[in-house]
Amino acid sequence: MEADYVIVGAGSAGCAMAYRLSEAGKSVLVIEHGGTDAGPFIQMPGALSYPMNMKRYDWGYRTEPEPHLNGRRLACPRGKVIGGSSSINGMVYVRGHACDYDHWRDQGAEGWGYADVLPYFKRLESWDDGGHGGDPSWRGQHGPLHVGRGRMANPLTRAFIEAGGQAGYQLTDDYNGAKQEGFGPFEMTVWKGQRWSAANAYLKPALKRENCDLLRGLVQKVVIENGRATGVEAIIKGRREVVRARAEVILAASSINSPKLLMLSGIGPGAHLAEHGIELVADRPGVGANLQDHLELYIQMAASQPVSLYKYWNLFGKAWVGANWLLNKQGPGASNQFESCGFIRSRAGVDYPDVQFHFLPIAVRYDGQAAAEGHGFQAHVGPMRSPSRGAVTLRSADPGDDPVIRFNYMSHEDDWRDFRTCIRLTREIFAQQAFAPYARHEIQPGADVRSDDELDGFIREHAESAYHPCGTCRMGRRDDAGAVVDNEARVIGVEGLRVADSSIFPRITNGNLNAPSILVGEKVADHVLGLPPLAPDNSEPWMHPDWRTSQR
Repeated sequence: MEADYVIVGAGSAGCAMAYRLSEAGKSVLVIEHGGTDAGPFIQMPGALSYPMNMKRYDWGYRTEPEPHLNGRRLACPRGKVIGGSSSINGMVYVRGHACDYDHWRDQGAEGWGYADVLPYFKRLESWDDGGHGGDPSWRGQHGPLHVGRGRMANPLTRAFIEAGGQAGYQLTDDYNGAKQEGFGPFEMTVWKGQRWSAANAYLKPALKRENCDLLRGLVQKVVIENGRATGVEAIIKGRREVVRARAEVILAASSINSPKLLMLSGIGPGAHLAEHGIELVADRPGVGANLQDHLELYIQMAASQPVSLYKYWNLFGKAWVGANWLLNKQGPGASNQFESCGFIRSRAGVDYPDVQFHFLPIAVRYDGQAAAEGHGFQAHVGPMRSPSRGAVTLRSADPGDDPVIRFNYMSHEDDWRDFRTCIRLTREIFAQQAFAPYARHEIQPGADVRSDDELDGFIREHAESAYHPCGTCRMGRRDDAGAVVDNEARVIGVEGLRVADSSIFPRITNGNLNAPSILVGEKVADHVLGLPPLAPDNSEPWMHPDWRTSQR
């Protein structure tokens, strides 16, 4: 019940840190409330809609009623299993844009510019382009995390990229390389047909070392003595125990649970903690604030030919897909089916992409409900940099209570303008010649939903979270009152305590957040070990030469 480093949470960043710290010879204890990731629901990429909707693997959080979305309470899944959300996510791999990290640096996260983080992305990756092109000098070949591409066997998947080009957009053979902007093949954390979660990539190899252990337990708070974190209090096998950290406690419990644990430990907005009778250790008003996410819509089309994955959407089809995967790790079950994508700018004057498309060759929702129309396809689309901000706060001083999650989605007028633009740009892509052989009619929103007011009504009713919460323990300068951790992820105002997960992002990155979350674990591990950071890589990313005057 004692180690050099106690890591709370076996998620994307926590697993990476357990691997790097134990590799360096330190003793590590990882505490995780969730259980095993064994079984086909998690390990089979094509089954991704199941674990996200299973109480066994998900904390099951919901937002408070969102005032700008008709008072709907949106799902906010977080992984409660080894691997954390990397075990229940869509396995999409996006580093983010170079400008995202330069923005972090300019906001006070010194040492986190793109030149600083690029060597860490290379360190964590084992990249396979699947024969689709890309420049290997931008990528890593020897890291724990396998990153690959789908076979793009479905003609709809290829048509999406072609249609993007026909609409006048750039094409890119690697959006994670020099050039994010454009349409091209999507990348996924899948290896040999299996989900390659942070548990498979990092935690399981780390646990084979004698100096790394996993403890099942629910952490209640950080134990702080004389201004220093000395361990955590946790419920283990029904008993309240203190797990001691000889060197440091590291919270890697998610952008929802890390701020909750800080507040339960007396670190957070003083007045809010006083309301719940929690003794103040460090007054940090930024704890729980700055909550961000990506919202998205599904623009769905009915197909005129039986080319979509709908042919497997029956008992016999699912049985065949499952058997093919179990026996050979092949077939539709071996892919997350997100095999083509696009990153574009919503208008002239935006310097780097602020809209993302995930294309899917079936019309289906995240909860696994297929469109009544049968064969179809869809693009998930949404703005990348919403100015709306929310907060995570305590419901009570009881660690067993879910926190209060308010994203405050669509609270800024720019969100509405940007979302309407997203819908119209998607329709234009689906109207290109490449889709002529396949497109029948628009299922959702429907061809008659045209005016700003009609589109706003559709957005209010149908916008869904892309499940990318972040920002609630923002990284910044030590003299920044709103910052929670410094540029080495140390909690400001307490010794021996760090936070390392997506909660430290100053601003949300472009695209899906799994890759940047693992990056945080990799880079913070070096800070914990006191190692000099990897040498900066000053490779120049591609920027659209006419971005000031042209949208594409």
